[in-house]
Amino acid sequence: MYNNTVYVLQILILNLNSQDLNVSDVLLLNQGVRTKMQNDQYQEEPFVESQEDKIEKYARMAIPTVAAVGLGGGGCNVISWCKEKGISGAKLVAVNTDATHLKIVKADKRILIGEKLTHGMGAGGYPDVGEKALHESANEVMHELQKSNIIFLVAGLGGGTGTGSIVGLADDLRRRFADNPMSPLLVGVVTLPFEVETARMEAAKKGLNRLKAVCDSVVVIDNNRLVKVAGNLPFKEALGVANTTVGKFVKGVTETITTASLINLDYADLKAIMTGSGLASIGIGEGNGDSRIENAVDKALNGRLLDIEDVTKAKGLLIHVSGGEDLTLSEVNRAAEIMKRSLPPNVKIIWGARVDPELKGAVSVMAVVTGVDSAFLKKSEKHIGRLKFHI
Repeated sequence: MYNNTVYVLQILILNLNSQDLNVSDVLLLNQGVRTKMQNDQYQEEPFVESQEDKIEKYARMAIPTVAAVGLGGGGCNVISWCKEKGISGAKLVAVNTDATHLKIVKADKRILIGEKLTHGMGAGGYPDVGEKALHESANEVMHELQKSNIIFLVAGLGGGTGTGSIVGLADDLRRRFADNPMSPLLVGVVTLPFEVETARMEAAKKGLNRLKAVCDSVVVIDNNRLVKVAGNLPFKEALGVANTTVGKFVKGVTETITTASLINLDYADLKAIMTGSGLASIGIGEGNGDSRIENAVDKALNGRLLDIEDVTKAKGLLIHVSGGEDLTLSEVNRAAEIMKRSLPPNVKIIWGARVDPELKGAVSVMAVVTGVDSAFLKKSEKHIGRLKFHI
């Protein structure tokens, strides 16, 4: 305001000294003064962003956004587990053709796919129906994933909706982000049926081969390995081990990347060991007492839920350690050192650690080995001859 007043006075003084001032000059002078005052009134000081503001802004941008999508009955059950346990930093999406099952699922977003094709009654065990149902509702599913940097696709292979829709969604995501240098990390997390389920096993094998071709990495849990790992547990509890393992993997990786942890996983490192790595095997072990780290690591390595042909061909290792308030950095480091001994020296290792108040006096170690070959995909079908019953 002070500058405007000085400006007007200067003009008036100059014009009072002029001998040729007329009415039109006065009007023009008046208009010029008002325009100048209005311009000065709305002129803003240039915004200078402080370093603290920049740090805060880019720190928010650097936190990856994570989505976990459960497809079919098995996948949706895992999403419900994560929702019940509570997970920070991830959107939980449940996708199914079965409206009755979807109704009881707990998730941030539930999507019924293929309503015109299946009328909410399921895919009948046919993977091609599950895939068509996904394509029918693809836009709605894609809408929930469009801003995600990491996408976990979770399903039980062998059935109709899970096998068909996970392959269809992975394929759609890969094509949509084909020319995008910032495409999301696409991680499949699947379970395999029991060997006695011959038809489901064949469907699972075909689905896994297709999924392997379009995902960055596929973490595989073979239910047949549960017989060795959890064979002495009650039937219902033993079957729950697979779902719990998948849930712990999704929850552990997500929270160690997106929230403050004892040792955070780095998104760029995670992408480096998983991009184009093919199959991955997971093992989880817990330990108590003086040798809790050694015991937990031993269970994680020897309790892998996938039959690996040669672990020395592995490309990467992800280690995640959780423990109570008494977890030490020395213990976390020892876990990594023990695991490193069983792998070739050129394997890239990333690790993270979190304090979990529920693990009082105990530790939990998760080991994910990427870039492995599984005997499952190379098994030839065994044809059983004619059966004879002796009475």
